[in-house]
Amino acid sequence: MALTSDGRPILAALGAAVFFGASTPFAKALLGATSPILLAGLLYLGSGTGLWCIRVLRHRGLAPAGMARDEWRWFAGAILSGGVLGPILLMFGLMHTSAADASLLLNLEAVLTALLAWIVFAENTDRRIVLGMALIVAGGALLAWPSHRTAAHGGLFGATAIAAACLCWAVDNNLTRKVSASDPLFIAATKGLVAGLVNLTVAASFGAHLPRGAIITASMLVGFVGYGVSLVLFVYALRGLGTARTAAYFSTAPFIGAAIAVIFFHEHPAAVFWPAAALMITGVWLHLSERHEHEHTHERLTHSHAHRHDSHHQHEHAFAWDGGEPHTHEHTHEPLRHTHPHYPEVHHRHGH
Repeated sequence: MALTSDGRPILAALGAAVFFGASTPFAKALLGATSPILLAGLLYLGSGTGLWCIRVLRHRGLAPAGMARDEWRWFAGAILSGGVLGPILLMFGLMHTSAADASLLLNLEAVLTALLAWIVFAENTDRRIVLGMALIVAGGALLAWPSHRTAAHGGLFGATAIAAACLCWAVDNNLTRKVSASDPLFIAATKGLVAGLVNLTVAASFGAHLPRGAIITASMLVGFVGYGVSLVLFVYALRGLGTARTAAYFSTAPFIGAAIAVIFFHEHPAAVFWPAAALMITGVWLHLSERHEHEHTHERLTHSHAHRHDSHHQHEHAFAWDGGEPHTHEHTHEPLRHTHPHYPEVHHRHGH
């Protein structure tokens, strides 16, 4: 199944899906105790605060981000689209739809992410991936079809808000890919902290008041695990799999969220939930079973990221090296032509 001998990026993507998928029904449960914007702020604040504490402890103080100067604009755009607009739209969407249906609708994030990656950022694709995405879109469209919705579900409003949130996260994913060689912990921690503070400020400007301490604690804990830890793993996956493939693995998240909503929160999804789930599961399977292999050329490239001395990292060191791996330093890839299974990750962003 894996396109590379190292399956850790795939495990990272699936781990991100588990943590984020589980957070959706819990966020739905917390909505009754606070406003959507305020809850979005608490979720991201929990993510950013927790991750920054871990980063400071890991480095025993502040450490550089390792981000190139021209990458900061991409990072700022990712924070705005995915850290500020996305969660606000999701919270409003959850107010007008069930957690189970919302969880499956979140599969649209993978589709929109892939479309942007292919059309705007010129990432490679094939018919199998396109067919998988088409099935996921069909499942999402079936869930959003107005004939099975009641007034309690808010008609199309909830589905539209969630779809808009997915578009924001799709933009975020593609912009984050451009900085994925930097420290994932810094990326996730900074995004969470900035987005949390912005959302809390917006909520306060609309007159929102902080809920009781137990709700604040629960919200920040859900945000730390479901948004923070999930995002760290997602960035690791972006580095190793590319944007569209990472989104495909991550699209298993809604099924996890839907299962939790049904099993633990005793929700009763609409009848179309099951055929929609079947379409989406088939689409995800097509992605998971993809194999991409051909002869390709690596152009000369200089960058910095954590790496091991594998087939793509055969270089000398201009400093005393103790042999420890993985390690981080600026290094140069000399031109190389070879054949092996691969994804469009940081070392395989070539044309076809």
